[in-house]
Amino acid sequence: MKNIYSNLLKAKAENKKQLAILLDPDKIDLKNAATLADKINQTPATHLFVGGSIVASDIIDELIVLLKKKCHLPIVLFPGNPSQISKEADAILFLTLLSGRNPDYLIEHQVNAVPILKKTELEIISTGYILIESGTKTAVERVSQTNPLDRNNADYVLQTAQAGEYLGNKLIYLEAGSGALQPVPLEVIEKVSKNTTVPIIVGGGIRSHEGISQAFEAGADLVVIGTAFENDINFFSKL
Repeated sequence: MKNIYSNLLKAKAENKKQLAILLDPDKIDLKNAATLADKINQTPATHLFVGGSIVASDIIDELIVLLKKKCHLPIVLFPGNPSQISKEADAILFLTLLSGRNPDYLIEHQVNAVPILKKTELEIISTGYILIESGTKTAVERVSQTNPLDRNNADYVLQTAQAGEYLGNKLIYLEAGSGALQPVPLEVIEKVSKNTTVPIIVGGGIRSHEGISQAFEAGADLVVIGTAFENDINFFSKL
């Protein structure tokens, strides 16, 4: 499955909102993969993201293969480090943690990923990743050893996003973090959306239909649902 980024651009131009379900391999039993795929097929999701800040298991390849047997959504890697790269996926968000100043997440992991990526046919999508304060310390903070940006300083978040766009990032990902107490502020989404040209992804702390709708209305092009689906596989059927 190719042209994932082109399709995101097309959807943005046509104002067609996209929805991704984020799957953490550490929290999935392969024996339930078929049931999981069936549930995903009943949702409005347009993409599957696979990965996390910390993935200790080694089931990513097998999980993606099993999902592809029943689910025909594009599978995009959302890796915390190069060990999470799988040639079985369709694309990878090649992340740069713009909100932090830890060189490992600005360039080191990316350099180490290159030899692995060269052996795959993954579509590589340069993504500026911006962590926003969410009311609790998230896994991203702990693992990356960086601080999130102030949720009340929309101007600085925008400045960071614009720097990412100038650097050539094809996507901007505004993230509150897994298990966030508060989602990315709507003011932040709106400001970034109105003042950048690339598609905007928003994730973290969104737990309701209203939250999804509000993020879309504020300017998100793609909303990511992770913990809400992880905690309740029937999350979308209850909306």
